[in-house]
Amino acid sequence: MSSSTRPMVFSQLRGLCLQPRRGRHGKSSVAATEGPRIPHDGPMAGPKDVSAREAEVLAALAGDRSNAQIARRLHISIRTVESHISSLLRKCGVADRHELAALADVAQSQPPGFTTPAGPDTTFVGREQDHSELTRALGSNRLVSLLGPGGVGKTRLALRVAADVADNYPYGGAVVDLAPVRPGFVVAAVAEALQATEQPPRTLADAVLERLKRGRTLLVLDNCEHLLDDVAGLVARILTEATETAVLVTSRERLGVAGERPVQLGPLTLGAEAEQLFRDRAALVAPELADDSGLAQKVCAELDGVPLAIELAAARAGSLGPDGLLAALDDRMRLLSGGRGPNERHSSLAQVIGWSYDLLGDDERRLFRRLGVFVGGFDLAAVAGVMPGSTKSELSDLLGRLTDKSLLYRSQHAGTSRWRMLETVRVFALEELKDEYDEVAALHVAWADQLATELEQRLQLGEEWQEEFDLLAPDLRVASAGVRTLARKLAHLTFARKRFLEAHDHYLAAAKHAANATELYDDLRDASDAMLVIADGTESYHLMLQVAERAAAEGNDELREDALAQAVMLLNRYEVDVPVPDDRGDSLLRADADTTSVRIARAWMHRFDIPLAEEAVAAARRSGDSVTIMNALDAYGTAVGGVGRFRDARTAAEERLALAAALPGHDPRAVAEIVDAFHVASTTAVAAGDLVEAVRLARSTDDPAQGHPFITAPRRVRAFALAGLFDEAIEEAEVMWTGWRAAGCPQHAWMASGASCAALAHGLLGTGLAPVWQDRALEMARVEAAKDGPSLAANAAFVAARLALHDLENGTLTSTVARTIELAFAPFPEPWWIPYARAAGAELAVVAGDADAARYLDEAASENAWGEAVLLRARGRRPRDRKLLEQAADRFEGLGARFEYERTVRLLSLG
Repeated sequence: MSSSTRPMVFSQLRGLCLQPRRGRHGKSSVAATEGPRIPHDGPMAGPKDVSAREAEVLAALAGDRSNAQIARRLHISIRTVESHISSLLRKCGVADRHELAALADVAQSQPPGFTTPAGPDTTFVGREQDHSELTRALGSNRLVSLLGPGGVGKTRLALRVAADVADNYPYGGAVVDLAPVRPGFVVAAVAEALQATEQPPRTLADAVLERLKRGRTLLVLDNCEHLLDDVAGLVARILTEATETAVLVTSRERLGVAGERPVQLGPLTLGAEAEQLFRDRAALVAPELADDSGLAQKVCAELDGVPLAIELAAARAGSLGPDGLLAALDDRMRLLSGGRGPNERHSSLAQVIGWSYDLLGDDERRLFRRLGVFVGGFDLAAVAGVMPGSTKSELSDLLGRLTDKSLLYRSQHAGTSRWRMLETVRVFALEELKDEYDEVAALHVAWADQLATELEQRLQLGEEWQEEFDLLAPDLRVASAGVRTLARKLAHLTFARKRFLEAHDHYLAAAKHAANATELYDDLRDASDAMLVIADGTESYHLMLQVAERAAAEGNDELREDALAQAVMLLNRYEVDVPVPDDRGDSLLRADADTTSVRIARAWMHRFDIPLAEEAVAAARRSGDSVTIMNALDAYGTAVGGVGRFRDARTAAEERLALAAALPGHDPRAVAEIVDAFHVASTTAVAAGDLVEAVRLARSTDDPAQGHPFITAPRRVRAFALAGLFDEAIEEAEVMWTGWRAAGCPQHAWMASGASCAALAHGLLGTGLAPVWQDRALEMARVEAAKDGPSLAANAAFVAARLALHDLENGTLTSTVARTIELAFAPFPEPWWIPYARAAGAELAVVAGDADAARYLDEAASENAWGEAVLLRARGRRPRDRKLLEQAADRFEGLGARFEYERTVRLLSLG
């Protein structure tokens, strides 16, 4: 969604009030709520007189950190931490440290401020009784609908009340203007306002609910009348699942949701309120009318006190004068005949807009009508797109005149003027298009297509394009409906903005209008790769089968074969939640097929067949396509890694990274390979024991998936834990676990080794939480015992052996040492962690005095630098060999394995 959807946090809502209210501690409410804030109302009392150090301790509590972790983090003693926590419990008025940690979580997770488009920068007039009624309703109901005709002032009153009651909602909230949102995108607009992000397979609606479940929150949904079904569905879920969230809706109609409390908003009271509004607005264009109470009374009476009507009339006061204004009202103000429904105020408002419209010149009216096609804001270039034959100077003049008459509002973005219509006015303009609509709609599509083309060009040239895209995305979405080429451009731009799920949806929309299987392949292949970026291989697999079916129906055997080869590759390369046949998909391919795609697919089917993988790489190199070469190299790296040739696997991964550096970071097919290249580069660096490179990759921001809640976190946990950066490993593990749980615990067993490495970090730090993370690893792998998880078994055996050695060195003997050693040398289906398990098991055998220690040392040899250093240290232990220990220390230091280096130096210091 673009910023034109007008999301706001409550710190900004207060800025809409004329005078800042005084906060509880004597500060203005505006100042007191800027940026993240600790809640000070609701279920927990707020902190008072918190010192700077106490604030640091409170912030460090986020995520339920232990006292020892906080002490290390802040470089203070555990006793000092305990003292500060006791003080915070008293000052915050909470029962225990878990509630205190919840305060810290909220403070750290408050969304930043949102930019709001320019609107009427005028005073809030009257509505005291309506304000009180709406406030009372919101205080005792979780769903309140502020109802009334267009232009009656629903939005202004809702924003004012939301600002005034914001302190009652300690978990924040947002305002979402749904006027420019079309059906199907309500959840996306709300998610953007709340900064609830894509976390497949969890839906955006689930993400929104997860955010709202945190505690007392206020969500304001403005202009819902054209989206009643979508809004009602979302609100019903909110009321059921986010039981502490209140929803304030503005609409012309009720949602029809159980528990809805309607509040009807009528015109301003004739007399003081309405007349004050007229005089206030008229004074802006004709100061001499500010005190003309007689004129105000007559105008407001004629306009039934409808705020928008009054404002439109006041805007004309300067050019028409009092007599002209009254004459125009007498001539034009009649109720519309044949209006739908009994709502006379709605008809009256339409008549007022019609009167204002009729007062325009022909050229002004023509432009006004055509501007109705824009659902968001528009600049001069956009206007020119729907007004062929007009010069920019002419259009600029006309826009200025419409703005002066309050039919448009102007704002400034990056030095460029932009305009927007109130939604009620826009609907009227659209209705006036009538026979022109098809022509103007076609011009709107052509403008959008040209804009999308220009944005794509700027994207490819590395020029700035993102801000303009965000501003105009609502119009691109509307214009792309039913237009395949534009839908594809929109999908491409959305993908480049890292909105991968939305891009997938736009590619699917384009696919609905594919003329043949070739076009369908392009659309669904891009949609497939968009899903691979966020680790959804299942959707990708099904999309390729759809292409194959269409190609078969059209007799396009070549395309069918390629699509099926892609499907087979996906079936064997990624986690796919479908039954995998015994032949790994071989029956999908023709026996005599020999294309590059088929060769690569067969290499993936026979994962450890090195000659087959080498043939696939050779065929890919002949194609000259970097993405194809990267795919084949991955198959080759998997094959050689499976037989313990980790250095060869590492070399293949390095070549993939080099190829990735030259690929466009906005093309789905390229990005899918780039993301995987970073993943495999980290995996092979760890497998080869190159921890320096593993840590570098963990800190890299070049990965297009960077920032995803859990996709990249596991590799950071693994690298940091092995390098002895335990605090960082634990922090990343929390990110990984929280993101995975919030996404609905998707089936990503490859993440389990990350949780297991978090157990290693906790165990070596002595936090007591290692068993917790070992259980979490089992949950992620979906197994009862680690040995039953193909992607977890070797890693878990390594962690168990290394922690057992740590216990032995600290004088803690266990009866399971022999079993731990045995498990470390068990056969494992997944190769990457075998060197760690074997080396740790061998050293444990040496320290435990196992009779077979020498045999274990021989069996543990591998192409892994970390394992080689461990074996040197193990051989230097008994009989004691200082030279071997010194060599081991040097190796660990060069690897950046600081914990292992320190333990080895300690051994040397013992003499």
